[in-house]
Amino acid sequence: MSSENKFDMHTILTKSRLVGLWRLLSGFRTLFLIAILCLGLAAAGKTATFYLIRFFIDDVLGDAGRSGLLPLIALGFVGLALAQGAFSFLSGRLAAQTSEGVIKRLRDFVYDHLQHLSFSYHDKTPTGELIQRCTSDVDAIRRLFAMQAVAVGRILFLFLINFGALLSLNVRLGLISVVVIPFVLVISYFFSKWISRTYEAYQEQEAKLSTTLQENLSGIRVVKAFGRWDFEKDKFEKENAEKFEKGKKLVVAHGLFWPITDLICGGQMLVGYALGAIMAMNGEISLGTYLAYTGMVVQIIWPMRMLGRIIVNMATGVVSFGRIAQVIKEKWEPLLEGGRRPEHLAGDIEFRNVSFEYDKDVPVLHDVSFRCRSGQIVALLGRPGSGKTTLVNLLPRFYEYTGGDVLVDGVSLKDYPRHVLRRFIGIVEQEPFLFSRTIRDNITYGVERDVPDEEVVRAARFAAVHDVIETFSQGYQTMVGEKGVTLSGGQKQRIAIARTLLKDPRILILDDSTSSVDMETEMIIREALQKLMQSRTTFIIAHRIQSLMRADLILVMDQGRIVQSGTHRELVDREGFYKQIYDMQSQIGVDVDVEKDARNVQL
Repeated sequence: MSSENKFDMHTILTKSRLVGLWRLLSGFRTLFLIAILCLGLAAAGKTATFYLIRFFIDDVLGDAGRSGLLPLIALGFVGLALAQGAFSFLSGRLAAQTSEGVIKRLRDFVYDHLQHLSFSYHDKTPTGELIQRCTSDVDAIRRLFAMQAVAVGRILFLFLINFGALLSLNVRLGLISVVVIPFVLVISYFFSKWISRTYEAYQEQEAKLSTTLQENLSGIRVVKAFGRWDFEKDKFEKENAEKFEKGKKLVVAHGLFWPITDLICGGQMLVGYALGAIMAMNGEISLGTYLAYTGMVVQIIWPMRMLGRIIVNMATGVVSFGRIAQVIKEKWEPLLEGGRRPEHLAGDIEFRNVSFEYDKDVPVLHDVSFRCRSGQIVALLGRPGSGKTTLVNLLPRFYEYTGGDVLVDGVSLKDYPRHVLRRFIGIVEQEPFLFSRTIRDNITYGVERDVPDEEVVRAARFAAVHDVIETFSQGYQTMVGEKGVTLSGGQKQRIAIARTLLKDPRILILDDSTSSVDMETEMIIREALQKLMQSRTTFIIAHRIQSLMRADLILVMDQGRIVQSGTHRELVDREGFYKQIYDMQSQIGVDVDVEKDARNVQL
């Protein structure tokens, strides 16, 4: 295991964000400190240049006997310049190596961390918000390590070296030259607090804007189908205007900081130059000392002024670190929790007075009880929001029921580790998700082994999609666009069925798998599903009675409760919601047949 993987990212979660950032540097601290040290050596070379100027003017320029030193002094200037350049280059390279290494490790961890968070977390957190934190916030931390933190080290070295040099030239000048520095630091501190709050609000608004954009692009077909581009445009412009206002506040904060610090630093330098000039004219210091002073004071005042700017900019990186830390604080879904690890499941399932609530005191399921044996088919029917999908989502432990118990093969569901349980469960959703990969990759996605081509083709044949795939020029190597948009709805659905077939689950969940396709495609998919359901415990969510008629047990749900249960034959003979839906759909079928007959007569 690499050192990157050994690092525990949770150690960065401290009350102090600066301490957390220092811990984030673990494994790269030596490189980072060497980078700062190199900048200190470059700063020392710059200061040595001013000493050399002083020596040249005071001791060489006016002394003809020392003219032989001119070539050496020239070489000294060149050597110091080369040393500064070399150390600056080395510092930049090491700082880049540090920042990129730290951020690669952080980015890898955050991505993996998101995969392990619970379904409830992803339900409540907008996708745009997570994308913002994985991209913009992570990059802000990269800039902090690559430029801002190293620059702080450089400025501190510049201050210490040049302040010491100024004191060696003239104590009075040296002390006067740093009078304003405490004021600049205090102003920078207060501005950094202000900008931190403003930047955090700006980032949150940018996340909202990203979410709006992501939702619009994901639902572009719906937008165009309903002609809602003006509504979407107004919604985006509203969020964008809010971001603009928050951005203006951020710019104003930066805009006020610069003139104030420029005025203070400029005044300090003016006073220092004037005092130094008077002292030189009075003979208190030499001309060389004065020229050296003018160079050194610039190396103190302007870097300290830049320190204020860097502190302000670092505030954005610290804020982004806090936003990333909020994600890292979220606990992983306990995939290994539970001691039951069977090699095989029969598929007997029993719900005993099961209740569930997404939010406290807002129950979604109430005292749900039923039992099905291995290989039986359970169908769920009910109005939207009646709890059908919530019920089946309890089986793979996407959510934890809050009351009662669910037994699988006589063992409580909570005794099975999630990762073990999900190996035995296959899901075909209403809107199947296909990755931007080849068709073969999508079919084999749920299997953690190398799959021979023969198995892939066999699964595709069972799902009645092999002949369709063969019509593509690249066959199974055909790339599927984002979310499978290059395929029809029926084709995507059948590829999803092939993916589930290849997984060979013992428990199968079909979540309204034929609701979004035409009747002809539905018949093809239904035949594929019949093959898929053989010898498997199956849960079907559907709104068409025709999809439920063969079920061994039909559960009619309303407001989180089972209001009717039985077989199709039993329920159509009993007054209730099921019979109402059956009569309604039967009448629609009769009307369609009558209309077809009428058309045939006209022809």
